[in-house]
Amino acid sequence: MALAIGSPSPRPRARPRLWMVFASVGLAGFVLTLGGLSFVRVYDNQLIRQTETELLTQGAVVAEVYRSMLAEQVGTLDYGKPRTAKWPFPIPSDDQLRPVLPSLRASDEPLPPDDRPPLSRVPGEPLAQDVGQRLRPLLENVRAATLAGIRVVDVRGVVVSSSSAELIGATLGDRLEVQEALHGVPTSVLRRRHAEPEDTPLASLSRDTGIRVFVALPVLHGERVWGAVVLARTPMTFAKATYADRWNLTATGLVLLGAVALMSLAAAALLGRPVRALVRQTRAIAASAPEGFEPVARPVVAELAELSESLAGMATALRDRNQYIRSFAANVSHEFKTPLASIQGAVELLRDSAEVMTPEQRARFLSNIDADAKRLTRLVQRLMELARADSMTARPAQVELAPLLTALSTRAAAEGLARVDVGPVPEGLTVSLPAEVMDDVLWQLVTNARQHGGEDVQVSLSVETNTEGSVRVVVRDTGRGISEANRALIFDAFFTTARERGGTGLGLTISQSMLRAFGAGLELLPARPAESGAAFAVAAPLVRR
Repeated sequence: MALAIGSPSPRPRARPRLWMVFASVGLAGFVLTLGGLSFVRVYDNQLIRQTETELLTQGAVVAEVYRSMLAEQVGTLDYGKPRTAKWPFPIPSDDQLRPVLPSLRASDEPLPPDDRPPLSRVPGEPLAQDVGQRLRPLLENVRAATLAGIRVVDVRGVVVSSSSAELIGATLGDRLEVQEALHGVPTSVLRRRHAEPEDTPLASLSRDTGIRVFVALPVLHGERVWGAVVLARTPMTFAKATYADRWNLTATGLVLLGAVALMSLAAAALLGRPVRALVRQTRAIAASAPEGFEPVARPVVAELAELSESLAGMATALRDRNQYIRSFAANVSHEFKTPLASIQGAVELLRDSAEVMTPEQRARFLSNIDADAKRLTRLVQRLMELARADSMTARPAQVELAPLLTALSTRAAAEGLARVDVGPVPEGLTVSLPAEVMDDVLWQLVTNARQHGGEDVQVSLSVETNTEGSVRVVVRDTGRGISEANRALIFDAFFTTARERGGTGLGLTISQSMLRAFGAGLELLPARPAESGAAFAVAAPLVRR
């Protein structure tokens, strides 16, 4: 069965809306982009944390070695200074544990660079300087393996041992991380680093980034600070880390590329195939092919399903309209042809034989011409009324039924058409129809009853309401009724059983068109076995007060 324009599918299926498809694709792209940016940021953080962790590990070992060597020299002396700061990291229940955790992030503000040359050399504390001298070979070996710069300072911040000999005797006490460490707080900071000419390509060990990681660990003996170990190293850059891990990252990129390709294929399946099916449907409609009148199968997206159903409904409506126009044109041609042929024949007879005709014969032919001309005039008027009814635009209007039905009964009595009895009508009952439309339709039914039922016909008007929000005005007459053969044709244009009495067969068609424009309708009611006559019902929306 063909679908009406805009009608829903007989079996509605849950389909994603078009905005959902676009939102899903956009969200997926957003997530991939955000994931990529987050990956870069997290990777930067990880590289810095990794460097900091390595420095903390090396520094803890160096600090313990230095403390042990210095303890042999100090003996029972009250060496160093008291620790004045609280330990910054959570301490477990075991008092012997003192964890040092990485804390740096890529978003931390880096401090100024440490490339200022030492202003002067000062001697360190003698015991510390002696231990530092013995510790230097160890620090140089560690630096050769780890590439980290290591310095050991005494309680005043003077370098007493270093992996680079030129820094011995330099004072680092003015640096933030060293000051914190000499108060007993492990401290990690980022410092800016200037690019150097010897910075090398991706495959090299040199790490030509713009920052350096500095870690300062206090050398603690109980609750006293005996100095600090300061370590520095440039973290791996993202570019070099990416180059080093290029094969794994390439595999990950291929997976992401495959995911994007699958998303593109999914979008093409969701949208491309139904759109191509819609294009084929429109071409089938243009060619009047049968498949153009059926909705697209499996359109996937709700909007495309609605569009396909609307196209099928539009095509069906246009086909029905075209058939109606063709049938209507054929009927109009037939209705006009008969009186025109009669007029033409009468005119030819009068032209050829007017001199030999008696006055009575000429008057009869002229009367026939006049009657056929008047019939043509009525047909033209009714066709104009039908055209206005078909193009009528609904406008908000309402009419109270009781006064309208009473006025209709009075008018019928005044014109001597038929006796019209009006049944009880609830006070204030109002329908959503213009008064002139309801009056024209009811008057058409009354005149039809008089035309087909004779002078003694009686017409009754009654009102019925229902729970569906509509009202039916029933027009019932006592005439001969409508035969079973004619009941199926009663609303067809130009069908009439009173052609000899001037009927055009357009009255009920016009009434139907006018009512349809306002969401109302006209129907022929079943005949009652014990009663004669015909009954029609005008159904109109009820206006609730």
